[in-house]
Amino acid sequence: MHAQKRSRRRRILLISLACVLALVAAAYVNNSSWLAGDDGRAPLLLAHRGLAQTFDVGSVDGDTCTAEVIYPPEHPYLENTIESMRAAFDAGADIVEFDIQVTQDDRIAVFHDHELGCRTNSTGKVRDHTLADLQKLDIGYHYTADGGATFPFRGKGVGKMPAIEDVLTAFPDREFLIDVKSGEPTEGEVLAAYLATVPAERLTKISVYGGDEPIAALAARLPRVRVMSKAIMKDCLLKYIAVGATGYVPDACAHRQLHIPEAYAPYLWGWPVKFVDRMAAKDTRVVLVAGDGGFSEGFDSADDWKRLPAGYSGVIWTNRVDRVATLRRAS
Repeated sequence: MHAQKRSRRRRILLISLACVLALVAAAYVNNSSWLAGDDGRAPLLLAHRGLAQTFDVGSVDGDTCTAEVIYPPEHPYLENTIESMRAAFDAGADIVEFDIQVTQDDRIAVFHDHELGCRTNSTGKVRDHTLADLQKLDIGYHYTADGGATFPFRGKGVGKMPAIEDVLTAFPDREFLIDVKSGEPTEGEVLAAYLATVPAERLTKISVYGGDEPIAALAARLPRVRVMSKAIMKDCLLKYIAVGATGYVPDACAHRQLHIPEAYAPYLWGWPVKFVDRMAAKDTRVVLVAGDGGFSEGFDSADDWKRLPAGYSGVIWTNRVDRVATLRRAS
C-alpha cells in the first residue's frame, strides 16, 4: 500500500515537472530571437535635435547649461534648427527629434530650454515672449567649448529659431519625434490643436513624447498619434511583462513610442527581434537608447555600434548621426 502511494506521488511529481518544463520550453521558443532569424532589416536612425553640438553626458545634470560645456565643434550646426535637421537627414537620419516650447502668443517655437539665458542673447522664459520676438534672437550666443574664452557660434544663430510649421513645411515627407518640454497639460493641448490641422497622412510620420499630463491631453484629442510618457511606458511594459511570454501584446502598448534603455532591454520578452515585431504590429515604435536611459545617451561611436543586439531592426537614438550613419552603411 505504501509502495503504491509512493509510486503514485512519484508519477504526479514527474507529470507536474514535465508540464513545467513544457511551459518553459514553449516560452523559450516563443520568445527566442535567434530562432526568429535575422531578416536583414537595418535599424532606423533617430537624430536627437538634428545634428547638434555635443557634450560629455556623464558630467551634466538637469541644471547644467549644456551650451557652456560643448566639445570643440566638429560641424557648424546648432540644435533644433532647420539647418541642423537638413544636415541630419542628409547624413542618413530616418527620423529627427526636436523640442518645442509654447510662446506668449500661443505659437509653438522649436527650442529646448524653458529659459533663454543659457543659449541666447536674451533672458526670461520662452513663454513670456512672442514668437516674432524670439525669432530675432541669437540662439548660438552663449555656446562655448573653452569655459567662455571664445564663443564660436556667437552671431551665427540670429533668426535661427523656427516655428513648428516652419519645420513641417521644410520637410513635408520626413519623419519627426516631437518633445514637449513643459509638463503643463495646456501645452499638450496647444500642440494637439496645431497637429489637428495637419493632414492625417502626415500625422502617420509624427510621434510625440514628454510629461505625463501634456501627453495625456494630446492623446485624448489625437488617439492615433504615437505617443510616449513615463506613465505610458509603465502601463505598457508592466502589462507586457505579465503576459508577453505568450506573445500577446496588451492594448496599452498600441500607438506608442517606447524608449527602451540598453541596460534593461534584454529582460523584455522576445528581445530584440520578436519584441520589435510584436510592437510594430500594434503601430508602436521601439527606440533603443544607450546605457540606462540617463541624460540623452545615444549610440554615437563605433564602440557603441558594436553593442547593438544582433537582428535589431527598431530605432536607434543617436547624438551623432553623421558618424553612425556611416557605420550602418558599412555593416
